[in-house]
Amino acid sequence: MEWFSNLVVSINAVLWDVFLILLLCGVGIYFTILTKGVQFRLFKQSFKLTFGSITLRGNAASDKEGMTSFQSLITSVSAQIGTGNLAGVATAMVSGGPGAVFWMWLSAILGMATIYAEATLAQRYKTTKNGELVGGPVYYIRAAIKGRTGRVVAAVFALLLIMALGFMGNMVQANSVGGAMETAFGIPSEIIGIGLALICLLVFLGGVKRIVAVAEKVVPFMAVFFTLASFVVIGANFSNIIPAFHDIFVGAFYPQAVLGGVLGVSVQQAIRFGIARGLFTHEAGMGSTPHAHALARVKDPCDQGLVAMMGVFIDTIVLLPLTVLAILTSGVLGSADANGEFVTGIQLTQAAYAQVFGQFGYVIIAICVLFFAFATIMGWYFFGLANVKYLFGKKAVPFYAILVAVFVGVGCALKVDLVWNLADLFNGLMVIPNILALIILGGVVARLTKNWGSRS
Repeated sequence: MEWFSNLVVSINAVLWDVFLILLLCGVGIYFTILTKGVQFRLFKQSFKLTFGSITLRGNAASDKEGMTSFQSLITSVSAQIGTGNLAGVATAMVSGGPGAVFWMWLSAILGMATIYAEATLAQRYKTTKNGELVGGPVYYIRAAIKGRTGRVVAAVFALLLIMALGFMGNMVQANSVGGAMETAFGIPSEIIGIGLALICLLVFLGGVKRIVAVAEKVVPFMAVFFTLASFVVIGANFSNIIPAFHDIFVGAFYPQAVLGGVLGVSVQQAIRFGIARGLFTHEAGMGSTPHAHALARVKDPCDQGLVAMMGVFIDTIVLLPLTVLAILTSGVLGSADANGEFVTGIQLTQAAYAQVFGQFGYVIIAICVLFFAFATIMGWYFFGLANVKYLFGKKAVPFYAILVAVFVGVGCALKVDLVWNLADLFNGLMVIPNILALIILGGVVARLTKNWGSRS
């Protein structure tokens, strides 16, 4: 596998070191200008639309009718608040130093404008197919690029998304679950993989309605539980909070001055891993969450665009700093294991919480990552499902469900670096056709936003 791993790393270097960084930041700036700073100007309206009518009663409508706006958001957030917040940020800081966090935040602020455009266009171009409400990037890609070329680009995007999220991405989620549970309870990751795969398969076969019902109950509860545990850890290391922010902001431009010197990282690595892991965490520009936002029942496409913005804010600006500060204030970043290698991934996050909770800290993070990753697997399965139906029809759904469950089981036992690198590869590739369509349809987003503003 070494030659394959090296090949993946080489391709990622081409994708992520310059090209995708410029593309993602550029499109974020593009939509920030085009919408006149929608993420700042309409933040209050975004908050009101998101939390104004919350319900956890599970009254999801049928596939023909779609979902409530809040259910669409929760389905989207369940995919965003996964191991990216618990393990992804840890790998970002080990690979790019504390300064990588700054670039994660910057990518999220710009990404709020990007995801606004994605969700708005997903609403604008949603349609009904065989009596079922459908929507997502494949439909606005075909609206942006006409004829046979558009159909080909949409099909390429659909295949890349199925690989990136349904298979590779869910392997990442399972990999963190396996590592966390083995560290906390001593249960072999292979056994965890089998159990998790079976549970996932049962939910998959229950259809979209069951996925939404699970997500809207699990995600809010686990977010509160994780937040409370994080406050305890950060509070116990209160005196290190200001030095932690110093390391983040100084490390973004001069990593050698902080722990980046110990880790041996450069500014380019801080930017590269910050934006790459930021994308994996908030997914803005990736073309994944529009599948959920397309199904929301809203009066205006921009309504759901504003709700989608709040998903990025919650994920990266509110919840992500909890893990960041827990790791930095506890002083575990840069620590080595018995083999002399840097502790990374979910094990680093567990080590931070263990500084305060002792062995129970490993258990807390194991439980959090289990439920967060499970919710993300549900969300990513759902996103992949929409594209499986688009390419192959409903007959392929049972085969897709079984394949995803197999990848979840296998992912628990794989080497963490290879799994993350594969996820980066397919995430990066699927960004390209999605961003191309967003840029082409920029005028549509601007017009819809202007019309929404004139009516509000």
